[in-house]
Amino acid sequence: MRKILFLVPTLLVATPVLAADICTDHPKDQWMTKEQITTLATGQGYEIKGVKEEDGCWEVKGMKDGTRVEAYFDPVSGDLVKTK
Repeated sequence: MRKILFLVPTLLVATPVLAADICTDHPKDQWMTKEQITTLATGQGYEIKGVKEEDGCWEVKGMKDGTRVEAYFDPVSGDLVKTK
């Protein structure tokens, strides 16, 4: 029973670490502009519904190949780092 009581608080403390930034931390003055990331994503076949900052990345929401997608791009290099 003690092990279970210890495990629950440990999981609650560790959970925010799982939500850490997925992109490398870069100064904002080095980031691509919203327009640049929009052009980049459009060139890769995304139909863009919205672009915003999320988890240290540019998040692009829209469609690709007929599927709804959220794509995360490194704000400096423009590399795709994650999709869901």
